[in-house]
Amino acid sequence: MRRKLVAGNWKMHGNRASNAALLEALKASRALDAVDVALCAPYPYLGQLQDSLAGSGIAWGAQNLSQHAQGAYTGEVAGSMLADFGCRYVIVGHSERRALYGDTDAVVAEKFIAAQKAGLTPILCLGETLAEREANLTLEVVSRQIGAVLHVTGMAALARAVIAYEPVWAIGTGRTASSAQAQEVHGELRKQLADHDKRIAAEVRILYGGSVKRDNAAELFSMADVDGGLIGGASLVAEDFLAIVAAAAR
Repeated sequence: MRRKLVAGNWKMHGNRASNAALLEALKASRALDAVDVALCAPYPYLGQLQDSLAGSGIAWGAQNLSQHAQGAYTGEVAGSMLADFGCRYVIVGHSERRALYGDTDAVVAEKFIAAQKAGLTPILCLGETLAEREANLTLEVVSRQIGAVLHVTGMAALARAVIAYEPVWAIGTGRTASSAQAQEVHGELRKQLADHDKRIAAEVRILYGGSVKRDNAAELFSMADVDGGLIGGASLVAEDFLAIVAAAAR
């Protein structure tokens, strides 16, 4: 059975004081024993996470990285820099990066490669907009998005990656894909990957993200192909996040 992963995406939230209180509450919980947990924070707080979480069993990571290893790219952050701060994970292809900053499928693939070259585990985000879902294009969209990565990396690269299905219409809206809707997409993704390599397809973790809360987490995580969650707002509240972690441990 695939061990579940619950990853928090803090987005552009937090300060040193609120972070410290949250981290102490998380470290004190025993709910972390049966589930892999990671926190993806804004760049300025990665040093704080490294200092606080070292030796705790909780991993940490970033929300984005440059596709370039170094050079004259003012304002960008390379994967090697994230590794310097002990990061294990980095989110690539989040819908907000795609929509607000123009990260195309090709750019996401480049960032995926850059992450792995730096020794990081990319959390590859896939997902459709509301208009695409209503047009019955969900599977076509997520297949295109993951296909863009597989085209340049090959299937073997997914053995060192995590996939996160995040329907854009459910991120921060309060709307959540039903457990059946999530399972349908996760199951189809795994079938598509199995056409390339059955072993890797069976082992890769596919997370669900999109308004996951303490009251819907258990049902979502009970689906056969839902291997945990990429959690947004609820990851900023220790009680809520730990309840989600506990749901993943069942």
